[in-house]
Amino acid sequence: MESFFKYAKQEEFFRRSFINISEVKMAAFEYIEGFYNSKKPHFANLMLAPNEKEIQFSKYILI
Repeated sequence: MESFFKYAKQEEFFRRSFINISEVKMAAFEYIEGFYNSKKPHFANLMLAPNEKEIQFSKYILI
């Protein structure tokens, strides 16, 4: 969690000014769903984005 908050602050929250809490909530949602969970490479995934890791993993599953 510490790593997540470190990057969220660096990449999203410290770069912007917010007028109210609803803007902060929307920015957090957009950061998490639009970037962090889909496009940002993660060390635990061998520096692949979660979407890339999921595609790679699905190639090995027998259906």
